[in-house]
Amino acid sequence: MIKLLSHLSYVSITTPDVEASVEFYKTHVGLTEAAREGDRVYLRCWGDYYAYSVVIVPGDEPSLETMAWRTSSAEALDEAGKRLEAAGIEVEWFDGFKIGRALRFVGPWGHPMTLHWDVERHQAPGHTASIYPDRPEKRSKIAGAPRQLDHVTIATSDVDGFAQWYNEVLGFRIMARTVLDEAPISVFSVLTTNEKSHDLGVVLDGSSRAGRINHYAFWVDTYEELLIAADTLMENDIAIEYGPSIHGIGEQTFLYYREPSSMRIELNTGGYRNYVPDWTPNTWKPSLGSSNLYRNGAMPMSMTESFPAADGPSATEEGVPEEIREALLNPYTQHG
Repeated sequence: MIKLLSHLSYVSITTPDVEASVEFYKTHVGLTEAAREGDRVYLRCWGDYYAYSVVIVPGDEPSLETMAWRTSSAEALDEAGKRLEAAGIEVEWFDGFKIGRALRFVGPWGHPMTLHWDVERHQAPGHTASIYPDRPEKRSKIAGAPRQLDHVTIATSDVDGFAQWYNEVLGFRIMARTVLDEAPISVFSVLTTNEKSHDLGVVLDGSSRAGRINHYAFWVDTYEELLIAADTLMENDIAIEYGPSIHGIGEQTFLYYREPSSMRIELNTGGYRNYVPDWTPNTWKPSLGSSNLYRNGAMPMSMTESFPAADGPSATEEGVPEEIREALLNPYTQHG
């Protein structure tokens, strides 16, 4: 079977105040502005090989406009379109900004997704060109600036169903899931298109609003850089929502914080690569440290917020906090 997807290439996020969000990404995250097209702003990390990895667009509330994956070939893009249509999904072909011929669709649980093969590779101007041939440009001067985009985590009403559909239709590898200690309910799963622990995370959503996002993440090279980023955030009065600590699933060191729209950003590093072609996903439980490897701290309640706001909370990678257990679990318990 042809391998369809290679890696997450960009995310597009809506915000009520584009300029405030863009300034935050440039000043505090360490991204650079790559281009503007109408009211859309294209940003990139210093280590991104392509023209951009984050798109900021105006919207009434923070939300996911699309999440984009590059395919493994032009033929794979056509094959992905055929498989989506065979699965009953309406596919729209379009000419994307610096990605050429691309397709977009809305998945069964309401999440917009873009697939493309063509890219425009970043060509650094002389003053930002690196002395190292493999680097697309010089390392950022901002402390803790990420090298590249890492993953996106969405919220859905059916974690296992979501994972199975994206596995069967688009070839995502299911790497692990978290099931509650007290009930056979899946609250988290991780999928990947390559050897990373995940480039797509899935948390259980207790709301009636489809297509929500919980967070998206950037990668820094080392544990020390992540701690420097934490220090820098704190010294600039930017609250850290959770972390630094280490996830059990994936074993990445992490921290979470918010940008001005309230959208959640994660920084992570470390973890492991999995090259096993016939990997069988393991099932974790919160008590095993699925989110916090050391089992010595609980996620704050704020981590149950997904975007845009809705009429119910989402679970977290750690499970379901006691404060929202009845509201989130009762509908699923009743349906077995």
